[in-house]
Amino acid sequence: MTVSDAADRKPFREIKSANDKREMEKKVITMTKEMILESEKYFRIKLINSLAGIRQASLIGTKSKDGQENLAIFNSVIHLGANPPLFGFISRPDVVERDTLENIKESGTYTINLIDKKFVKEAHQTSARYPKNVSEFDAVGFTPEYVGTIFPPFVKEAEIKIQMKLEQILNIEINHTILVIGSIESVQIPENRLAEDGLVKPENLLLSGGLDAYYSSQFLEQMPYAKP
Repeated sequence: MTVSDAADRKPFREIKSANDKREMEKKVITMTKEMILESEKYFRIKLINSLAGIRQASLIGTKSKDGQENLAIFNSVIHLGANPPLFGFISRPDVVERDTLENIKESGTYTINLIDKKFVKEAHQTSARYPKNVSEFDAVGFTPEYVGTIFPPFVKEAEIKIQMKLEQILNIEINHTILVIGSIESVQIPENRLAEDGLVKPENLLLSGGLDAYYSSQFLEQMPYAKP
C-alpha cells in the first residue's frame, strides 16, 4: 500500500466507525498502521506529531553567506549526550528549499532559542513559508541579537540562548528526513533559571505538542538518582 495525500482519504469518523461496538463502549479507538496511512493528510500528521508527546519549542536562528537572517520553529530538538554536549534536530526532506538547513550547511553554525510562552503567536508564525529574501525576525516581530563574533543571530527576546556548531548531518533513508547534530558552544541563561546542581528550570517556557498545539511547563518533583 502506498501513502497518498489525496482528498478521499478516510476522515476520523470513518476510523471510529471501523472499531467494534464493544471497544467504542469503552471509549477506546484502535487504529492499525494501514488505517493511519489511509487517513486524511492533516489528521495523520497531527495524530503522529502529538502522539510523540509534548516537546520544547525551539527557535533556530541562522544566517546565509549573503547575510540573510532566518528563524524557524522546531519541536524535534533532542539531547544526544553531555560529553561532548550534543543536540540533534530533525529537518524535513530537502526536496524544497529548507533555508535553515542550507544556512547551517553553509556556515556550520546556528543558534537555539527558548522563549517564554507569551510569544506563542510570534513563534508559531515563523513556521510560515516566507520567501528566502524575507527575514522571519522582521516578519513576526522578533529582534535579532548578535553576540561577539558569533555569526548567526540569537533571538533577543529568548529566555535561554544556545550557540551551536554543526558536527554531523545524517540522512535517514526510511523517510528522507535529515538529522542535524551540533555541539553546544555556549549557553546564555538567567541566573534564576539555573539550579546549583545544573538543573535548568523550564517554567513558562513554550512547549509544542504538534504542528499547531502549544503548552507551558509545570514542575512536579526532582527525584534522587535512581539506584537498585
